[in-house]
Amino acid sequence: MHREYHVDQSEALGRSMEHLVFGQDGLPVIVFPTSRGRFYEFEDQAMVGALETKINRGQIQLWCVDSVNHESWFAEGAEGSWCVARHLQYEHYILDELVPYIHRRNRNKMLAVMGCSFGGFHSMSMALRHPDKINAALSMGGAFDVARFLHGYYCDDLYFTLPMDFLPNLHDPWYLDRYRHNTYILATGHHDQYWNDNERLAEMMRNKGVPVRFDVWGDNTGHDWPWWRRMVQTYV
Repeated sequence: MHREYHVDQSEALGRSMEHLVFGQDGLPVIVFPTSRGRFYEFEDQAMVGALETKINRGQIQLWCVDSVNHESWFAEGAEGSWCVARHLQYEHYILDELVPYIHRRNRNKMLAVMGCSFGGFHSMSMALRHPDKINAALSMGGAFDVARFLHGYYCDDLYFTLPMDFLPNLHDPWYLDRYRHNTYILATGHHDQYWNDNERLAEMMRNKGVPVRFDVWGDNTGHDWPWWRRMVQTYV
């Protein structure tokens, strides 16, 4: 399997960022790590291996990115305003620096995102905020209630980052029309602690006429890698 390691300097973040690329062609998929995971987590947890056949066939290309969660949502002692601002800088890095680079490298002009747990939050937040740039999103065991990490801090920037906050009040046809041409999948387990949030988000999307596939896996499925490996083979 073709594998590349890259480290680049991000202007948006003012620091170097690392990522791994698997495959040379196919639909580019940005993979976000879990809350404290790194860019190599998807490979270490055998998620890349679960998709090896499709990668080798040129059906998909994985871009496993790093996060700055420890500098934003999990930054100990930081002000809430800083945490949100750092997250938005990370979003700028992804959309304004990494995505153009992906499209220069890959002739497929579509783009998908996916992630497990906290990576599911990143995937759905960016996909719903930027439906013109991201055509599909897969969240596995998504953890969407990230405001709890800010100890009561709230602002407009945070509101527009949280899908379950901004979506019910969204009426702009520019967004809604694009949502309806994109693909969204929310998958969770019967014993996943975030099942309720996933169900709520799916219901909000359906209320807006947004097509979303919401699956609750049985067979004692919980919030962990063994189940996510099965899910990724099903949906990707």
